[in-house]
Amino acid sequence: FAGAGLDADVTADDLVADIAAADLDSLLRSDVRTMGSLLGNIIQERNGKDIFDKVEKLRNLAKDWREAGAGRDASKAAEAEKAFAEMSTFASSLSSEDLMTVSRAFTHFLAIANAAEAHHRARLIRHDVKKNARKPGYVGALSTKRDSCGGAIPHLVKEVGVDPKDVYETLINQTVELVLTAHPTEVNRRTILDKQKRVQEVLTEADAKRSSGPVSAYGQNLLNDCLNREISSIWQSDEVSRRKPTPQMEAERSTLVIETVLWNSVPSFLRKLNTTMKSELGPEYSLPLDAAPIKFASWMGGDRDGNPNVTPDVTREVCLANRAKAARLFAADLKSVQSKLSITNCTDELRSKVGDVREPYRAFLQPMIERLENTVMWAQDKLDRLEAGGSLDGGDSISTDDIYLYKKELMDDLMLVHTSLCETGNAISADGILTDIIRNVSAFGLTLVPLDVRQESDRHEEALDCITRHLGLGSYAQWDEDTRLSWLQQELTSKRPLLRPGEWHDAPDIFTPTAIDTLETFQMIEEQYEESLGAYVISQCTSASDIMAVLLLQLDAGVRKPLRVAPLFETLDDLNGAAATMDRLFCVSAYKGIIGGRQEVMIGYSDSAKDAGRLAASWAQYETQEA
Repeated sequence: FAGAGLDADVTADDLVADIAAADLDSLLRSDVRTMGSLLGNIIQERNGKDIFDKVEKLRNLAKDWREAGAGRDASKAAEAEKAFAEMSTFASSLSSEDLMTVSRAFTHFLAIANAAEAHHRARLIRHDVKKNARKPGYVGALSTKRDSCGGAIPHLVKEVGVDPKDVYETLINQTVELVLTAHPTEVNRRTILDKQKRVQEVLTEADAKRSSGPVSAYGQNLLNDCLNREISSIWQSDEVSRRKPTPQMEAERSTLVIETVLWNSVPSFLRKLNTTMKSELGPEYSLPLDAAPIKFASWMGGDRDGNPNVTPDVTREVCLANRAKAARLFAADLKSVQSKLSITNCTDELRSKVGDVREPYRAFLQPMIERLENTVMWAQDKLDRLEAGGSLDGGDSISTDDIYLYKKELMDDLMLVHTSLCETGNAISADGILTDIIRNVSAFGLTLVPLDVRQESDRHEEALDCITRHLGLGSYAQWDEDTRLSWLQQELTSKRPLLRPGEWHDAPDIFTPTAIDTLETFQMIEEQYEESLGAYVISQCTSASDIMAVLLLQLDAGVRKPLRVAPLFETLDDLNGAAATMDRLFCVSAYKGIIGGRQEVMIGYSDSAKDAGRLAASWAQYETQEA
């Protein structure tokens, strides 16, 4: 901020500078300077020149301090100390009202500067693609930077000497799961974030005009007005949400990110990855349609660690809302496909499904669309009943036979259309939006994002303690680790349930409210359809029994396909003991037999950094992963 200046006399002409002759970093400086000047104009117009001058004075004092080394240059220590004292004295002289306005000015400038930097990163990638466009064999789908697939794949094959087949097998078999969380430090309203996104879009449009030649005065004025409009709106909007978001509201925000960004970005990236793979590995190495190198999950609506507002019903609501959203998105996409597929020839298999109709693809897609629309109504009906405090058992107005419940059902129908198009000489049509829909089914499924359930280990210990005391077995909480492991292994191999559903309500003197909430969470897990939930994350995990306890509670609740149990090692002591904990766990034959040779482990950074400092925590995380 110190170098940009809220200069009210600077115009926005730099937005349409000739990109061919400009240094790329100078374009970033130009964007930041332009937006700073627009913000300065708006502050003067809305709040007066006096407050603008105070903003500028504080900025210049900060600039003086920075140029004096900001306390990092010992030879200028006295100069820096003097500059900082002047800055502090001036800030102290401001009234509370002026401090608020000045703080908002700096906050908004930094935010729009960040938007410009985010846009500039994309600009650099586009520049890299354009720069390499004429290189022999370069297809231009992805950047050639080493940390991009477009750079890593040719590096592995041509420089390291890895067999193309090995690279291909790795790519199609690995999956990176990105987990969306509602972090408490994100205080910006969605409204403000959307406006900052539109600022980036204006900058992108300005780049496009630069690259296409001289811009007319009219076109330049349109850009300036758009940017001015957004920054003016930002300045006059409330930055902070005045209502505490519920877990359901947080979850809805995550689906907005998927709907507005990821829904189109993921298949677009996979299309580029596919092109790059065929170019660099060979034409036979294309990305399978059902491959999912990127998937998504969410903690919003499932993370109950330290949050009493995330109840079993909240998780039920979010799962239903996610299903409704996914079905709406797929239905809209299929309508788009249906409008384009007027082709009249198809395979005998597809013809057998629709009969003697003129446009078989449109006829086949229509009941698919209706089934997705039924899925929306089915989920919404259940959601309405749940929000009204009713039961989800029975009373469904739509049968599950008339909806899509499982990803495979939708995928099979889509692949039938895709195969028919390819086998009748219409592969080019199959490779359009239909391919993007299939890839989205692989990435998002019919639940949009499966929810991870997270709870701290003490809650599971408390629930099992209530169970063992209720059964007359003593206090689980007072048993040592060996006794716990022995009993847990015995129960894992037993077919006798510990409790019948709801039995905890018959013994209120034993089962605490938090234990009941924990047990009802596992009951909720048992009710969910496959793919609605992902992992069960155990925070504050310290022992092998903590992990086995969650598996046992799932099985006792009747969960047919238990969620993968992921211990989260986060404090320094837990990280240092993680390897020993896992070694002991894998010595339990009953546990190893159930997990089928696959175990997920989470290494945390937040608590360990608070516990031991960033450097010690980073080293402990490294050692834990190596172990």
